[in-house]
Amino acid sequence: METMRWLEEGLLELLDQTGLPGTVNYLKCGDYREVATAIKNLSVRGAPAIGVAAAYGLALAAGNIEAESRDAYIDRVREAAVELAATRPTAVNLCWAVERVMRRLISTQSDDPGVLRHAVLDEAHAIRREDESGNRRMGEFGRELIPQGARILTHCNAGALATAGYGTALGVIRAARAEGKDISVFAGETRPLLQGARLTAWEMYQEGIPVTVITDNMAGYLMAKGMVDLVLVGADRITSSGDVANKIGTYSLAVLAKEHNIPFYVAAPVSTVDLSLTSGSEIQIEERDMAEVTHLAGQQIVPTGVQVWNPAFDVTPARLVAAIITERGIVRPPYPQNLKKNILTSQSEEAD
Repeated sequence: METMRWLEEGLLELLDQTGLPGTVNYLKCGDYREVATAIKNLSVRGAPAIGVAAAYGLALAAGNIEAESRDAYIDRVREAAVELAATRPTAVNLCWAVERVMRRLISTQSDDPGVLRHAVLDEAHAIRREDESGNRRMGEFGRELIPQGARILTHCNAGALATAGYGTALGVIRAARAEGKDISVFAGETRPLLQGARLTAWEMYQEGIPVTVITDNMAGYLMAKGMVDLVLVGADRITSSGDVANKIGTYSLAVLAKEHNIPFYVAAPVSTVDLSLTSGSEIQIEERDMAEVTHLAGQQIVPTGVQVWNPAFDVTPARLVAAIITERGIVRPPYPQNLKKNILTSQSEEAD
């Protein structure tokens, strides 16, 4: 399952996830604006994946720009960067990737547009490679938290489809399975766009990992019946205090898990941690089109004229999170100290 492919002719192919699982189709993008549209429309989705896609979007922009000077060239690429970064506000990986590519471009000491274009594309490739390798390391760390025979409840899709490959939360599940652990998954359907039912169930089924889909409002009863051993989700932004923004409905699961004494784990790369924010209340929560709620499979299911509120994410307070799994290890409370240590260790190793 390739979320995206960079073609030799300088085009980007994105797996159109809006058609899954029924239709497997790749969108061919030759312009950064097409990538921006694909991110907005959720053709490509998942915090790490949209970060990588935006990096390649800048590579497309850099390849199409003609400018009179180095400064003018960088300004034109920066315009594309601003547009790409604005497509979805909650996932910090998007801005992180765009800013990283721009730093590489600005630091490249050349007036040759060919050299500048190569630098942008090279950085996009690096971000993609690091995402997949980081996910695999995350899986190796996280599988320690998965007991033999675990029944795992997850939410939305934090698998290969949400990343450049392998996955975050589902990557941990894959790693535990590869280690020989007999595990199974409950996938919450994840209204309103059913990423759990459509995407997570598809990924798990394709890999032969036992998966059962439940509607979101069945989770409490599932826990009360003693049928869940742990909850494992991804994240779109994590503050320095350990508050976690993830797909709407995650907070409800965390509260239910606390009530039933079930560990609630989060798996995310260090690029998802935003040390500039100290509280989840500072996270900008994206609100999406009401049609995502009023319509299902093209059919209207809500009476015309009824008001709809459609936040795409919610925030789970750090006190409900048992541990955060990154590619640098397992982070436990107190998060203000330990998350910062995890991130700074990451930055130090990258510098070396």
